[in-house]
Amino acid sequence: MKTRIALIAIVTLAVGLTGLALASPSVEDQIKARQSAYTFMGWNMSLIRAQVIDQDVEFNADQVRAWANAIAATANSGMSAMYSPASVEGTGWKPTRLKPEFFDELDKVGEIAGNFIREATALAEVAEGGDIDAIAAQFRATGDSCSACHRNYRASE
Repeated sequence: MKTRIALIAIVTLAVGLTGLALASPSVEDQIKARQSAYTFMGWNMSLIRAQVIDQDVEFNADQVRAWANAIAATANSGMSAMYSPASVEGTGWKPTRLKPEFFDELDKVGEIAGNFIREATALAEVAEGGDIDAIAAQFRATGDSCSACHRNYRASE
């Protein structure tokens, strides 16, 4: 049942993000959408971390699988639609931290984004097996791929 709820949430998010892409969203909406998506993925990452890295919470393979699927679905949702050169400045839920260099280095951005999508997808695939050690290793790889964009294109708070 929990997996079904997670799947419904993922589909709802993906449909919403696709709708934003098709509607040519305002700069504010672009920023809000990406801030929401990244917050959602970060929240799911923190839940996985608690079980497979920190082990503060008892490991539950079904929960980890659902959270990994949520991350992968969001990563694969066409997030590039949430970026335009005008969205380097502005406020969504809070001021954007996107650096202008993002649009000067689109080939590098594409490489980093592609790597993140592959790693997030792999996390969902590995989570299907339920092996905590394999999940932990892929979790780290996914986190590293996410951090690559942060290091290059996100300003500090």
